[in-house]
Amino acid sequence: MEGKQGAALYIIVKEKLLALIKSGVYAVGDKLPTESELCQEHEVSRTTIRQALQQLEVEGHIQRVQGKGTFVAKPKIRESLTREIRTFMEQMRDLGLSSHSEVLELVVIPADEALAETLHLEAKDPVVKLVRLRFADSEPLQYVTSYLPWRIAPGLANDDCSGSLFDLLRTKYEVNIHRTVESIEPVLIEATISDRLETAPGSPAFSLESLTFNEKDQPIEYSKGIVRGDRFKFTMERSMK
Repeated sequence: MEGKQGAALYIIVKEKLLALIKSGVYAVGDKLPTESELCQEHEVSRTTIRQALQQLEVEGHIQRVQGKGTFVAKPKIRESLTREIRTFMEQMRDLGLSSHSEVLELVVIPADEALAETLHLEAKDPVVKLVRLRFADSEPLQYVTSYLPWRIAPGLANDDCSGSLFDLLRTKYEVNIHRTVESIEPVLIEATISDRLETAPGSPAFSLESLTFNEKDQPIEYSKGIVRGDRFKFTMERSMK
């Protein structure tokens, strides 16, 4: 019985705090009261407060900063899952956000067996590897690694790839994007990437894997991105036939 009551109690506290955030009592960037102060304010145990704060953090409403306290987080960026292929820059522009990409690595490498199979190549065929950090309003949100067969864009390794990759492929290399196959799954951010995304190692994130095809249904790009879970949420609209 105590377990059920405790669970119900932390949910009640969490909903009270969320209401204060949504009403603007606690605005974006505001520091929340300490755990001790929240215990006194809501007349509950520290364990209950910690459970409530943990739930709010998982849902992206607050952010805990080591040694500084707990702060109200920015609202998550809402990305709709549709059948239409849209670039990151187009999606951010529709949300009223400025965007850009920082190129971290742009080299030609030999394809290993797994990559060659994915891109319908021979092992050790040349592949362009492009690693980018994507920003919205100067905030790093996505860490993306793309692989493209060298033959479809021979000069890509010398190009400016800080803009839309699909636009560059279409305009300079006459590569027409026909369809993509994408998957999303929850992951935890690795320490090697967390610094780039300015978040803590082990923070929740989404892994976005994508395989892009041209009009001949040939694979032209394989990419894998890590998206900050505290800043993004994905929505999908369905309708009855």
